[in-house]
Amino acid sequence: MTPQPLTALKIGAAGTVSEIKLRPDQRGRLLEMGLLVGTPVQLVRFAPLGDPVEIKVRGYHLTLRRHDAEQIWVQSAG
Repeated sequence: MTPQPLTALKIGAAGTVSEIKLRPDQRGRLLEMGLLVGTPVQLVRFAPLGDPVEIKVRGYHLTLRRHDAEQIWVQSAG
């Protein structure tokens, strides 16, 4: 499967981070929270208006702005 933006996953679907396309000054915050290339993630839900996006990473729930989540590319688990 080809990589796709995190927001393209279906709710409940899992994938593995393959690339983070954010600028280095924005990427640091995500790296500190454990969102690294090779990390498994699961899309939990979208807020009612589609922003923010909630994901599960390393056993905890993380909320990201939709714009940031679109810059995180994942390889779908299948």
